Amino acid sequence: MKSIILIFTIFTSLLSAKYLSNESCKECHEDIYYEYQTSYHSKTYFNDELHRKVANKISSTKYDCGVCHMPGATNLKELESGKNRPSEHEIEQTDAISCFYCHQIGFVQKAHDKNINFLSKKPAGYKPSMFGSLENADDSDKHEMLNNPIYKKNVCLGCHSHKRNSHGVLIFDAMEDNQDSTGCIKCHMPYSPGAVEKTNKRGREEHRSHDFPGIHNSEMIKDGVDISISSDNNTIEVKLENKMPHPLIIQASRLKYLEVTIKRDDKIIWKNFKNSPMEDKKGAFVTEFLDENDKFVSIPAFAHKRGFVNNLKAKETRVIKYSVESIKSNDIITASMYLMLVKPSCSVDLDLKDPKLTKPILMKQFILKK
Repeated sequence: MKSIILIFTIFTSLLSAKYLSNESCKECHEDIYYEYQTSYHSKTYFNDELHRKVANKISSTKYDCGVCHMPGATNLKELESGKNRPSEHEIEQTDAISCFYCHQIGFVQKAHDKNINFLSKKPAGYKPSMFGSLENADDSDKHEMLNNPIYKKNVCLGCHSHKRNSHGVLIFDAMEDNQDSTGCIKCHMPYSPGAVEKTNKRGREEHRSHDFPGIHNSEMIKDGVDISISSDNNTIEVKLENKMPHPLIIQASRLKYLEVTIKRDDKIIWKNFKNSPMEDKKGAFVTEFLDENDKFVSIPAFAHKRGFVNNLKAKETRVIKYSVESIKSNDIITASMYLMLVKPSCSVDLDLKDPKLTKPILMKQFILKK
């Protein structure tokens, strides 16, 4: 612990140790490097259409999103002030949420608007100190390696806890106050076979995966929610269980919705909405925002307050009831939970071109035959 404290007391006037690119990490940590390349931590302003268009919509000059989406940029203050724009010629920027940045987090401070990551600093000419959760970790010719307890409990809280916009409106909320990173790591960094590094001096047989499976992973979204149906002559009850240790909706662009149908003689005779899932407020799980005049805004950065909000809390079970006409023998009742990575109102405003962002994705389905 003393070594960690000493790192933080290095004078800020001293230059930081040399930046280690993601590519340079590949030399020793090849498996982890390729896992990371498939993850959304590797996505940045340059290769993520949604993020880039949201950032440009907020400001054509300032890049206010960099603190979370391009945190390793050495000119972060200039990007935030509008003096610089994101550049594909700067490796610290194209590396996105980089290996170097994440493994230099020495301390996470809880704060009202968003939590703050404090990084280790070393003078120029010294090997950087990298942090992780491994016991008896090995140094390399490129860096020192230190075990830091925050990599088991707190490291995810720096970026994935909560975020308020400039008007104080909560636009991102992933954790309750009593939660920490333990649950995040269990699900989003499962153990994978193979050592941490090629040399494997310690004979390790597994490592924490760095592909960070989440909402873009088909298996994870399928396991995130359970659905069941019960019915009598004129009522359908759909039971939803959020199996995740965080809310059903976290990121403000998302929409998850319930589609319930009754099919008779191969024809759908009833559905819980006609055109848009938003017609069924009970079954549409989304967070919407309003401006100072109570008008809808699609970009959370501009919000002055929250509007319609429907969500399932962590581990919450909810029963949604629908009154229908008489249900007959042999009717087929189907309840399906769908995910849209970007809700329609937001995708239209941003003129998104990638169909994967707007196409409904089936999360879970339950079929009941009467």
